[in-house]
Amino acid sequence: MSQIKVLRAIDYPRMPWKNGGGSTEEITRDAGTGLDGFGWRLSIADIGESGGFSTFAGYERIITVLQGDGMTLSVDGQATRPLLPLDPFAFSGESQVSCTLMGGPIRDFNLIYAPQRYRVRLQWLDGEQRFFSEAGAVLVFSVADALEVKVGNSASQLARHDCLQLVGNTGLLEVSSNGPCCVIELTAH
Repeated sequence: MSQIKVLRAIDYPRMPWKNGGGSTEEITRDAGTGLDGFGWRLSIADIGESGGFSTFAGYERIITVLQGDGMTLSVDGQATRPLLPLDPFAFSGESQVSCTLMGGPIRDFNLIYAPQRYRVRLQWLDGEQRFFSEAGAVLVFSVADALEVKVGNSASQLARHDCLQLVGNTGLLEVSSNGPCCVIELTAH
């Protein structure tokens, strides 16, 4: 039986980074507590200065700048393209990563997942969109001040950085949205 929840940005718990260099607002995860035991985890981080990232051995990461001018990353000694707002970038959680901010503090959006446990599809959408998904879990993260998301016959209103979470999907699901958002589909292996 599928279950839909709307997670409000104001309620996200704040937790310290694994490396102690900052803090993260955790949006949601599939299981586990703290920084262990999860198969996937979605969060927002505030980065106030250039520096190193925590490592997550056995995981993959997709990071997207939400607010601020952007950043460049050094991933295992290789510089990335400039990462500008709403431009996702994927890398191994095992990599040695540091960031250089391009003009001051940023907020970023992070998906960390175990590829041996989940197949993942992450897309940034804008304007009116409609799609169908068979994924077991579907997350819709709003970057609009007001976003309507319809899942089947159910409509939900999201504010900026709220997240709709659907888990337990076992069929073909129709999803539509009317503004800028990130859609993440997670399917267990």
